[in-house]
Amino acid sequence: MNRLFPRVILPALKWSALVLATAAVVTTVTTVTTLNVYADNDSQSLQVLPMEPTSVAAIAPINKPGLQPWAPSAGFADLIEHVSPAVVHVSTSGFVERSGSRNGRNFQFPPGWEDFFRDFQNPRGNQDESEDDQPQSKQKRPLGIGSGFVISADGYVVTNHHVIDRADEIVVAMTNGDEYQAQIIGSDPKTDLALLKLDDASDLPFVVWGDDEKSRVGDWVVAIGNPFGLGGSASTGIISARGRDIRSGPYDDYIQVDAAINRGNSGGPLFNTRGEVIGINTAIYSPNGGSVGIGFSIPATMAKGVVRQLQESGSVERGWIGVGIQEMDKDLADSLGRDNDSGALITAVEEGAPASKAGLQVGDIILEFDGHAIEEMRDLPRVVAQASVGGNYRLSIWRDGDLKNLTIKTEPFPDELAGTSATPTPEESTESNLIDAQLKLLSDYERREYGIDSSISGVLVESVERNGLAARNGLRRGDVIVQVDSKAMTSAQAVTDTLSSAKDAGRSKVSMLLNRGGNSRFLAFSLED
Repeated sequence: MNRLFPRVILPALKWSALVLATAAVVTTVTTVTTLNVYADNDSQSLQVLPMEPTSVAAIAPINKPGLQPWAPSAGFADLIEHVSPAVVHVSTSGFVERSGSRNGRNFQFPPGWEDFFRDFQNPRGNQDESEDDQPQSKQKRPLGIGSGFVISADGYVVTNHHVIDRADEIVVAMTNGDEYQAQIIGSDPKTDLALLKLDDASDLPFVVWGDDEKSRVGDWVVAIGNPFGLGGSASTGIISARGRDIRSGPYDDYIQVDAAINRGNSGGPLFNTRGEVIGINTAIYSPNGGSVGIGFSIPATMAKGVVRQLQESGSVERGWIGVGIQEMDKDLADSLGRDNDSGALITAVEEGAPASKAGLQVGDIILEFDGHAIEEMRDLPRVVAQASVGGNYRLSIWRDGDLKNLTIKTEPFPDELAGTSATPTPEESTESNLIDAQLKLLSDYERREYGIDSSISGVLVESVERNGLAARNGLRRGDVIVQVDSKAMTSAQAVTDTLSSAKDAGRSKVSMLLNRGGNSRFLAFSLED
């Protein structure tokens, strides 16, 4: 027994000592690497800085490739402690009109969201409502509170546009109590993002962007804000959905989370388990103003491009191709010879716009832009807006039953869109017994009577019979029939003849391009009685 001890126990002790020594080395290397990793905010490349005992590197985000994220089973305390010093409280004040001052915001939330938004803009509750009855014209008062996060050591801060909208003075408070005056570098109402710069700031803790496109539904996230200047407030949850459209703007693509996002958290960061910012907490949906587990964050993919432009020029320049589009559905797909309803259907092409120069036509279906699949109509504006102005991009379209590839060069989004065209020669009304409607080619008189722009050409629907074919297909008085089966309609008789030919050919549906109230859209017009 005594002889067995050295042969069995001693080798084990040697191996244990070796493992412990190795673990100590690995732990030391990992700790040093973690404390010295920063990220370049423009290129996302890593920079290893010299070790300084008092450096703010101790709270730099961990984002080195291959480094293990925090495990939810171990809690989130280390992660929150690591990143929360870079989360700030934003308070604003300004000289505002006493009457109706809160209604001038540019960023609009849909019905059901107003109470949550008002909490940011009016932190004192209903006190200001009674003051609006006073005869004073202007007065400086608090406008709103919110959160933000530092993205550079010299004090650039990202927050929401609606937090700082109309502000004349902005004060940003760090979690350690330090306060800074802040200047607005730029703001973008369409994405509800703003970039601030803190006066005389240096060596500040900051966080870095992550890749939200790698995140999946079900991934853990941490939402941190600094409401009311009380210090950091953290909540955890999972990603509930991606690509949410809440009808708040033209580029909606929200990350939905069930982490609690409460008053004062607007503009704060949403972190993944690596301590990287993958979203900016912007809104909640709630029937009572409190969190019910339905929160929305602007994805980092969108925010990074907007913030970069704001930092470089103070404004955002978006790509534009000059088309009107609408959503596809099964009926439209059938009428256009498609076996699925993916893509964005072109309803209008601006004269002289990039789309016109590239050869795009009304009735084309855009399926891809620069390699990005256009599954739904709303995908196209978002992808085009994020494209570099002046860049050449490949389009994949569906036209007349075939796939085609085109190249298009984007231009800056114009402030105003206008178009002109010759006024067609007036004609007498024509009764179409085929569709039970009265049709007439547009003249100046009808344009004035119905408020139809001179850029719109086609055949006016003067009246429809109740329960007739036109009425059952949704045609209304004042509609303008622009095209039928991709053919421009130059007379009322042309509409009747085209529909008759399609019916004689045994077709059950045709595609009809309408203009209603200045907006163009396709209609799958059924020829069946």
